[in-house]
Amino acid sequence: MITAIHSEPITASNASSRANHVHKIVNDLRQWFGLELSLLDGQTGAWLHRGQDQPLSHADWLAAPCCEAARIGKVEFVFDEDPCIVLAIPLAPADGIHWIAVGAFLTRPVAAMADIAAAGKALGLTASQAATWAARQEVWRPKQLVRLAQLAQTAWQERVAGQKTQAENVDLAQSLSATYEEISLIYRLTQNLKISSREDELGQIALEWLSEVLPASGLALKLLPAAGNQSAACTTAEDVLLQYGECPVDAEQFDQLLLYLNTSRDTKPRIINCQTVLGGNWPFAAIRQLVLVPLTEGENHFGWLAAFNHNHGLEFGSVEANLLASVSAILGIHSSNVELYRQQAEFLQGVVRAMTSAIDAKDPYTCGHSDRVARVAVRLGKELDCDPKELSTLYMAGLLHDIGKIGVSDDVLRKPGKLTDHEFEHIKTHVEIGYRILLDLKQFDQVLPVVRHHHEAWNGAGYPQALVGVKIPYLARIVAVADAYDAMASDRPYRKGMSDERLDAVFRDGANRQWDPHVIEAFFRCRADIRAVSSCERDQLSLDVQQWS
Repeated sequence: MITAIHSEPITASNASSRANHVHKIVNDLRQWFGLELSLLDGQTGAWLHRGQDQPLSHADWLAAPCCEAARIGKVEFVFDEDPCIVLAIPLAPADGIHWIAVGAFLTRPVAAMADIAAAGKALGLTASQAATWAARQEVWRPKQLVRLAQLAQTAWQERVAGQKTQAENVDLAQSLSATYEEISLIYRLTQNLKISSREDELGQIALEWLSEVLPASGLALKLLPAAGNQSAACTTAEDVLLQYGECPVDAEQFDQLLLYLNTSRDTKPRIINCQTVLGGNWPFAAIRQLVLVPLTEGENHFGWLAAFNHNHGLEFGSVEANLLASVSAILGIHSSNVELYRQQAEFLQGVVRAMTSAIDAKDPYTCGHSDRVARVAVRLGKELDCDPKELSTLYMAGLLHDIGKIGVSDDVLRKPGKLTDHEFEHIKTHVEIGYRILLDLKQFDQVLPVVRHHHEAWNGAGYPQALVGVKIPYLARIVAVADAYDAMASDRPYRKGMSDERLDAVFRDGANRQWDPHVIEAFFRCRADIRAVSSCERDQLSLDVQQWS
């Protein structure tokens, strides 16, 4: 009965593993035939193993007929000298070797030395050696041997096919695992793509996550500044080199590497492996393997992504290069989006500044009022724990809260004295006019409620809709206090600003009637800061309050 084949993989890559392989085959053959057979390479004729139970030590001439049997692929008797036969069993090729099992068998009992002498002589044995070998042998029928050998052939073929399938499955599993990791990495990166994300923050995340997937000892990301990047719109103010792991270069050496590789026109990944490094002229001794990928989007070039030195001393290839290219494409698109957002923000900021200048030009008596209201509103918002988005909205709303005064008559707007009832009704229209001016600009969606309702009163006596209490938009209630503070505290050509004592008294009296009492409480908590903010002229600030120093 043929026993089960061993299931260990047959992947001999050196002498030690080949010896292992031979050992397994010999053991299997011993179990099948009850004796140790020899092994031959069917292509070269070299003996790979000489069985201890085989009288073939001096029969090298058998190699030629055995190789012929291997070429045909059939079980063959390559020697037949009564009472001894030699059987060649071609096995399926594995690891580049055409294995042939070779065995000598006895076909009848030997009664005397003379019976085996002729066969022994043909195999290079003395009569005594041949008789000693024959005394230890079982008697086989040739047909029985052929059937068993054919079964061994089939079992071996199935073993090789099974091991090949196993190896393919392992490769497939590893490939699927790597692909899953790569997809997971790209998915995680895309989930972190936010316009508000800083490029260096997203870049550092990308390097850390790449280290989980790539067999690289070090990673680096170089972000280029706008200067020196003529065709690009770059968002970093200066060169930034992010590193992770054992990165073999600093910022200066990375620049030298780029210069040496003449990367100025590169648009595809560059792979450097040992054959390049060991060429004799490679000046970067610490870099043994390298994948270098440009960060681009369209015509814009934002930097470089690099992986250094394979963890296992192997070479980088297309798998690593393609993954880096995918990540760099994501980072490049993000950089491009951030730059477009920055340009749009600058344009919006310019529009807001132009509108604010138009207000100042319309009403020179209150020049600078909008800017001061915006800054005071932000300080109140911070005191009230507004989030960064609300603070930016407060600042923009403060700048634009009086934009509707563009539509108010100059005679009424610049009148130094007390307004008549009719004139007051006319000037009250500026909130609706401002609302209509900004209505079609989506960027001002959050500003509109403040522009329209910053003159509402807590008790419902305000305008334009006489809203009461918390029905007044929250940010409008904050700007209302900032607006009232600057109006009362600032000097006008026709009057002096109120004293601090008088102004504080007005606010205390107006809390819970004119203004939200919680906003008034916040005002008094940060009273000193507000005084400093309103009295100190500063350079124009970004509309994004988070960028303020």
